[in-house]
Amino acid sequence: QVQLVESGGGLVQTGGSLRLSCAVSVNIFEFNTVGWFRQAPGSQREFVASINVGGRTDYLDSVKGRFTISRDGSKNTVYLQMNSLKLEDTAVYYCRANVLSKIYWGQGTQVTVSS
Repeated sequence: QVQLVESGGGLVQTGGSLRLSCAVSVNIFEFNTVGWFRQAPGSQREFVASINVGGRTDYLDSVKGRFTISRDGSKNTVYLQMNSLKLEDTAVYYCRANVLSKIYWGQGTQVTVSS
């Protein structure tokens, strides 16, 4: 059974950094893409970043240059390094993995950025 477990969220001041981790229960290279989404209160869930099986990365425009997605195949873990955090980055961050039409989600981890 595929499980995605996020960790690394927390409370941080503006300008600070956090690194989120998404531990996957199976080989991450079995997925076409593993990525991060976020959902702020009262807002729809939005794409943040992804990395595909070939290593290509994509980012939401507002996080480009601040966030970096990476992976460690030996640990079946995908990371999201978040620097220069802003108030508007506050959200629950979810890890998502997909293979063809199958999509798997983690439970999410809260990131709160305070002034």
